[in-house]
Amino acid sequence: MEKRVMTDSKRRKGLTVASALLGGVLMLSACSGGGGDNPKGDDEGDGSSQSKVDEAAAKKTSEAQIKITPKDGSDNASINNAAAVTVTKGTLSDVTMKTSAGAAVEGEISADKKSWKPSGQLERATAYKIAATAKDSAGRAAHENASFTTVSPANSFIGNFTPEDGSTVGVGMPVSINFDKAITNKADVQKGITVSSTSGQEVVGHWFNAQRLDFRPEEYWKGNSTVTLKLNLDGVEGADGVYGVQQKTVTFKIGRNQVSIVDAKTKTMKVTQDGKTIRTIPISAGSPENKTYEGQMVISEKFKETRMNGATVGFTDDDGKGEYDIKDVPHAMRLSNSGTFIHGNYWGAKSIFGSVNTSHGCVGLSDTKGANDTKSPGGWFYSNSIVGDVVDVRNTGDKTVAPDNGLNGWNLDWAAWKAGSAA
Repeated sequence: MEKRVMTDSKRRKGLTVASALLGGVLMLSACSGGGGDNPKGDDEGDGSSQSKVDEAAAKKTSEAQIKITPKDGSDNASINNAAAVTVTKGTLSDVTMKTSAGAAVEGEISADKKSWKPSGQLERATAYKIAATAKDSAGRAAHENASFTTVSPANSFIGNFTPEDGSTVGVGMPVSINFDKAITNKADVQKGITVSSTSGQEVVGHWFNAQRLDFRPEEYWKGNSTVTLKLNLDGVEGADGVYGVQQKTVTFKIGRNQVSIVDAKTKTMKVTQDGKTIRTIPISAGSPENKTYEGQMVISEKFKETRMNGATVGFTDDDGKGEYDIKDVPHAMRLSNSGTFIHGNYWGAKSIFGSVNTSHGCVGLSDTKGANDTKSPGGWFYSNSIVGDVVDVRNTGDKTVAPDNGLNGWNLDWAAWKAGSAA
């Protein structure tokens, strides 16, 4: 399944939960794939197979409609009255809210189970994530995920960063900092930030724009090393009259080296650890009309189940509704800001995996509805993957994913990366 902003075709118009939250920057999620009644059709299909798949998925999905406020991606949300969850055609069964650092926020579901809100005031300049589950009258679960950042004082800036302190991540995870205001004094701000590794690798910062600064070494981090991020920004003037307030040290560990190579031509994925193939999995990538991006993509988020709605990214029918709206996509892992995921697929015929590319742009793995089958290809890969692992997608016929589309700066060569440093 794929969400991209498209300009040259229907495939381009749709691509842009919730979120590779890189410090409060939210990315949408939606894409779909399946085999319908023509599981052994060729890649050139006329579209009828896709419509059958979408129709089959619609019959299996929940009627519950979850709404999360503030709007996904809001970066100036109120600390008092912004956060809320409501549901129609169903009842809420679970709502969790956490800061980007993982701290839980207390909240209550109403007596009629139609709404939820936090129990107290939120913090300023803080990124939050909300995950909600509701069930319809038939007991079918729907899921919704959203992220937002609360308002910050006008005369200060905050750098929201990933990964979080104390986490263990894959070898592809950069340090990515998103500032809540445009930085004009880039050199001064970058000098106030240091990133080092016990591996001894040289680490260099790269500005993608006035608000995003990423750090990485030339090659992937060495497995089992420890990385330290120091923010010494208190009093640093990032722009005229706007000063930093952070004084913080963050450490995280690099896990085993896992890189998975997706080949859209052979329709397989080889999962490697420390250079050795540990499993080969049949896959179904983007159809010829909706090709999957090529390139080295880093898993930025994991969702046991999530909703993917074509309408949010431009995949719509004549009535304006999404070509697909699947509210319980299992084992979904984000690969780009624009909506590229690798995820489980329970609605497509088992025979499509390894034989035909059918999705709206994502990489699909055979899976089971409910996301509780850890032995399915989708469940196994989800259980054996961590945020920061690399998925290297090849032979799709599409362009290489943009380096700033997700945590995918590895698609810049080292000289170009270093040219983006202000230090």
